[in-house]
Order: sequence, then structure tokens, then C-alpha cells
Amino acid sequence: MLDKKILLTITAFMALATMSMVQAQTDAEKKAVQSAREKEAAKTEIWEPVPAKVTPGKLVGEAPSDAIVLMNGKDLNAWQKENGGAPTWKIDKDGATTVVKGTGNLESKQAFGSIQLHIEWREPTAIAGSSQSRGNSGIFFMGRYELQVLDSYENPTYVNGQAGSMYKQHIPLVNASRKPGEWQVYDVVFTAPQFYADGNLQTPAYITVLHNGVLVQNHVAIKGGTEWIGQPKYTAHKEKETLVLQDHGKDGGNPISYRNIWIRELQ
Repeated sequence: MLDKKILLTITAFMALATMSMVQAQTDAEKKAVQSAREKEAAKTEIWEPVPAKVTPGKLVGEAPSDAIVLMNGKDLNAWQKENGGAPTWKIDKDGATTVVKGTGNLESKQAFGSIQLHIEWREPTAIAGSSQSRGNSGIFFMGRYELQVLDSYENPTYVNGQAGSMYKQHIPLVNASRKPGEWQVYDVVFTAPQFYADGNLQTPAYITVLHNGVLVQNHVAIKGGTEWIGQPKYTAHKEKETLVLQDHGKDGGNPISYRNIWIRELQ
């Protein structure tokens, strides 16, 4: 008869061998299952086209590498007076461009369709006027769809005409205005409208707006060109049109300033 200790050793060895075989079989099964899952997952993977590389600005608000810089604090070479002529607004010592009231709107020389826009603006520290005459300006996409610029810090006015509104079309979700004299920011995604060959509207324009980092317009459909009196309506126009900054005229308010304007064209 085998020695009891030897028998126990043999038994332990056989058990260990059995466990190793089972473990090896389990590992192989796991690998097979994982391999099958990876093959299934690969069916929904897309590898091309590879997105173009864009280098973001080093600081928040700086233009990325593919941006078109419209206002750089040094010159107004990208701008003209609306409908032509040299720009009449002034560049201040701090690099801001300030409206010269009563001299007319500023218009980009380049035309755009769908865009991402970054624009910074400042209401004057010296408060003059109230409601719609207090620091009024506007950003007109394609020269006709207005995102309102206004001193809306403790300045009651009709809510579809305050800062962050699509003027007389969409009320902002919240009032994210800073105090007069502090720089404010709009970051915008604007989708241009499309028209059929006969001039009828195919798809409306859409806009998303963040005011000082706060969402105030969430992919809203623009109802047509901005109107002060009456209802907005669409009129067919080119696929690309200019960006216009408004001089609200001699309305009793003080002029506002702009800086650091850049655009990324979207497909």
C-alpha cells in the first residue's frame, strides 16, 4: 500500500492539475468571447474621414487655429462702413473698438453662412438713457437676423428686446448680464437658412447663444429678418452675407465697445 503521505501528495497534485486545466479552459473561453465581442463592436466603428486638427487658443476666448479674426485690437482692416466706405468707429488705447454714434453701422468685408462666433462687448460705465436707449447695439447675422446687445443690468425693458434676445423673436432663458463697464461675451452657433430655387424657405435659420458662459438661446428657429414694427418674415438671400454691428444712433445713450471678434465657418 502507498504511504499515506504519498497518497495525499498525489491527490493534491491531481487536484491542482485539474484546477489548472479548468482555469486554462476558462481563460480560453473568455478570450474567445472577448474576441467575438470586439469583432461585433468593430462593425460600428468609423475610422475615416479623420477630423481636421484644430489648435485651440492658449487662453479661454482666444481664437483657434482655423478662425477668421475680425477684430484684433490693432486695426479695422476686416471691416467697412455698411454698404461701403471706410469704417468710422474708433480704436481705443486699450484695443477696444467703440461705436461713434450717428456715423453708421460696421459691416464685415467678408460674407459668411453658418458660423461659430465669439464676440466680446462692453457697456459704458457712465450710464445714460434707460430701457432701449441704454447702451443699445446689435449683432446682425447675414445682415438681417439680430442678436440684441443692450445694458440689461438692472435696466427694465421689454423682455424680447433685452440682452441675449433674438430681437422681438426669442426671449433669453435667463438674464446673464454683467455690470456696466465689465466685459461680456457671446459665444454663438448660427445655422444659415436655406431657400428653394423659387425663393421659398426650405429650412429656417437656427441659433444657440451663450452669454457670459450661460445658455440663453438653445437652438431656436429664427422666424425671419428682424423687424422693429410688424412680424418677421423671410426673404430669399445669398448663401453668404456680411456680419453687421449696429450703431443705434443718437438715442441719448452712451456708445458701447467691442473686442476680440472671431469666426469659424461651419459646413
